[in-house]
Amino acid sequence: MREEIFLPATYASGVPYETFRRLRAETPVAWIPEPPVGNWPSGPGYWAVFRHADVKHVLRSPGDFSSHLGATQIRDPDTPEDLESVRAMMLNQDPPDHSRLRRIVAAAFTPRAIRALEATIEERARALIASALRQGEVDFVEVAADLPVWTLAHIMGVPDSDRRLLYDWASRVIGYQDDEYAGLSTADLDSLSPMAREAATQRPESFQHPDGRPVNPRSRAALADMFAYAHALAAAKTRDPGDDVMSRMLAGGLTRDEFEQMFFLFAVAGNETLRNGIPGGLLTLLQHPAAFERLRDDPSLLPSAIEEMLRFWPPVMDFRRTATRDVQLGDQHITRGQKVVVYHASANRDETVFPHPDHFDITRTPNDHVSFGFGPHFCLGAHLARTQMRAVFSELLPLTIKQTGEADRLASNFQNGLKHLPVSLT
Repeated sequence: MREEIFLPATYASGVPYETFRRLRAETPVAWIPEPPVGNWPSGPGYWAVFRHADVKHVLRSPGDFSSHLGATQIRDPDTPEDLESVRAMMLNQDPPDHSRLRRIVAAAFTPRAIRALEATIEERARALIASALRQGEVDFVEVAADLPVWTLAHIMGVPDSDRRLLYDWASRVIGYQDDEYAGLSTADLDSLSPMAREAATQRPESFQHPDGRPVNPRSRAALADMFAYAHALAAAKTRDPGDDVMSRMLAGGLTRDEFEQMFFLFAVAGNETLRNGIPGGLLTLLQHPAAFERLRDDPSLLPSAIEEMLRFWPPVMDFRRTATRDVQLGDQHITRGQKVVVYHASANRDETVFPHPDHFDITRTPNDHVSFGFGPHFCLGAHLARTQMRAVFSELLPLTIKQTGEADRLASNFQNGLKHLPVSLT
């Protein structure tokens, strides 16, 4: 049934690549229903796009397929006010407004800027893996989560005492379809800065409406504590600006909504993708021991191996657009206002682009995966993500790594996530 690709529970068992393969061949642009999930109500349905060429076409054509009209998540915001709020996010803008917002923060993510951070990132990765090695047995998801959260806090100017909040906010937003992650709160309140403790008092007591419906995790109500912290940090940066993204944002003339949503974007998207991508890459290597051994024997293959990890285990599986007009895509007529969802995970296995797409090949070149997107919204942090992955896997290659328990997958139709990956390191 086509609805399986919408249901979050499907992905708790694995990405449905065989279904994607069949749909690429039979119905490359297919109508997908949105049945109710738990207490979440049903949705109107959407057009799903599975082939590599069509995915790229949608992503590079904001005039026909807008990020702004309905934002970029499959699920519609609950209220017009919620939609208006999330539309202020750079991710949910179309050119030229998207271009204006991107320019404000782009300087922090140029290759030159990332090279200046490279030694610091490598040092942090070295310390993390050394600590894990001393423990012997670890949950690698927890180990891997530290580096992107730490790096992002460094770039944003978030005090080290508060960086765990970034982890918790991301869990709440990205993992809302998973019972374990939905209400996750791991930050030690006593160790937080005074402004973080004050902001934490704004955390909602319940993530449900009085009638029992869940509160949308991307709504202002669900993220009151995060936005309170964003404004407290902004006040501190206004008094004492630095060379960080927050200071750039404050100097960039953003509106209140733009500032809040830019903070949201960095706090969540900036760490959650790598929190999934690094453990996913390791699990892929563990499941392909011959490739892992070849990489150990020839570490010069690491750059191409990372690209193949990203193709094989895309951290983000899909993104939504909205048709701005009646338009033809493949054999389907799409009506103005309908949702159009591109499946990166399917495009990355398109047989017409990737020979033997289900084979994990660390020497694959070229590797035209779309795990970082394509077009105007190509991931601003792609170079930073690759740098962090290279730092972690460079430290892992000399070690003997064995999986000691089942990998536990996130129930999400958006993020290709792992919640737990128990391993031993010697």
